[in-house]
Amino acid sequence: MYTVTALEQQQRNKERVNVYLDGEFAFGLNIMDAAWLKKGQQLSDIEVTELRDKDAVVRAVEVAINFLSYRPRSLNEIRQKLNSKDIAQPIVDAALERLVELGYADDEAFCRFWVENRNAFKPRSSMALRYELRQKGVDEAIVQMVLDDIVDDQASAVHAARTKIRRWRGHTQDVFQQKIGAFLQRRGYGYGTIRDALHLLIEELETEDPTYFQNDA
Repeated sequence: MYTVTALEQQQRNKERVNVYLDGEFAFGLNIMDAAWLKKGQQLSDIEVTELRDKDAVVRAVEVAINFLSYRPRSLNEIRQKLNSKDIAQPIVDAALERLVELGYADDEAFCRFWVENRNAFKPRSSMALRYELRQKGVDEAIVQMVLDDIVDDQASAVHAARTKIRRWRGHTQDVFQQKIGAFLQRRGYGYGTIRDALHLLIEELETEDPTYFQNDA
């Protein structure tokens, strides 16, 4: 058995309490978990282990929330981050469960964020998006559901190509098709999608700006 000999609020973090057992510092706890402790209280080995583990989970959750403050992350990314801190696996598992309960970790929400962000700023094919999300550790079923719900490869290819249209003004249609086609291919679009996107863009450009293309010599 251990005896609680002191409970001291931490100077740097008023939400945490230092717990002293038998006259020596034992561990820290958040103020809510320490609320039931009092000086002179007896604690068993099991109770001490449970308190230490509980605090370890709280600190792991704090690490994860800080990691998430920069951008949303997949559950696998969060797990890798916590593993990099040499946190015991049971603590990592418990922290991830807590993050899901609190709404901080949600692979479907992450997947939607990733796809919508790509669509807005760097459009790419559903095949390329699937690869990226699988690299993030997102389950294939979630990836497929989100891609089916959000991604239209044809519209996405046209949107991606429009970001490069100004660069090829004054060139021939052949050069335009080669350059834009290669660009779309690098973004993961298939031949049929690229062909249809180029046809639509050329039609639009010839209608809106008859001087856009240089005449073939």
